Amino acid sequence: MLKYIAWRILMMIPTLFAISIVSFLIIQLPPGDFLTSYLAQLTSMGETVSEEVIEALRARYGLGSPVYVQYWTWMTGIITQGDFGMSLLWGRPVSELLWERVSLTVMVSASSVLFIWVVAIPIGIYSAVRQYSIGDYIFTFLGFLGLATPPFMLALIALWIVFVSTGSVLVGLFSPEYIDASWSFGKALDLLAHLWIPMVILGTAGTAGTIRVIRAQMLDELHKPYVVTARAKGVSELKLLFKYPVRIALNPFFSTLGWLLPRLIAGEILVSIVLNLPTTGPLLLGALTNQDMYLAGSFMLILSTLTVIGTLISDILLAWVDPRIRYS
Repeated sequence: MLKYIAWRILMMIPTLFAISIVSFLIIQLPPGDFLTSYLAQLTSMGETVSEEVIEALRARYGLGSPVYVQYWTWMTGIITQGDFGMSLLWGRPVSELLWERVSLTVMVSASSVLFIWVVAIPIGIYSAVRQYSIGDYIFTFLGFLGLATPPFMLALIALWIVFVSTGSVLVGLFSPEYIDASWSFGKALDLLAHLWIPMVILGTAGTAGTIRVIRAQMLDELHKPYVVTARAKGVSELKLLFKYPVRIALNPFFSTLGWLLPRLIAGEILVSIVLNLPTTGPLLLGALTNQDMYLAGSFMLILSTLTVIGTLISDILLAWVDPRIRYS
């Protein structure tokens, strides 16, 4: 196992290098660059910019350099100084923009993940054990409904219900008086009062999908010979259920557990926009639409890195949970 982990870590270096190249090239694929988009916005507002100013901006941001020169400058800064470059759109270092939103993004995404675990796993087990019961039919219907409904639509419906019921609009993560205030007990309570809507909305689709996976895996295990044999030997139903079928049915859960790392950072972009959440999702969308190459490229590089690391974590957890799985 240690040899396998060391080999995987060593292989991550060329993988991440290739990902960084692809990420940077993708940002460069659309015609024009950030300056082109910026000038188009100014023109649409009736403003004009002289050629001297355009050339000065192009030289300032290095937009006149070849793509490989821009990439080399970007990667050299990351490797040697941990500098992800300057955001062309915001005029601030990329690292500052990322870290000021990462904490709230992780909080929102982590709460939705916990919601999925707490709700989906027990329901999936119940639906399998009580197959074709009324409860199974109800949860199956709700699961398909959750899978079919886009999260941003759920966000709009939830806002409408809250507004009709209470007369308040629960957008954002803080009330207006707490947005710029320093952290306090009151601000933490205000955050919890706003957090439940994005938690439930972001967790709904994941909950529905996880219920279906757990139910299918459990049904597959419950009819295998080892379960019948254990039941014939007098093993109690509860012990039999959780010692064998449930443990094995959670394999898909552990195999995708590491993929949650990039999800904790990316979040749900459309839901964040609808609910006006100060997370990294809208920041990434703005970077992509404005061709802010350093901010967008840094996002894609970080998410890809977390995906590679998360996949390794999933493989290790899966081998630890299921003794039948071995890596060489």
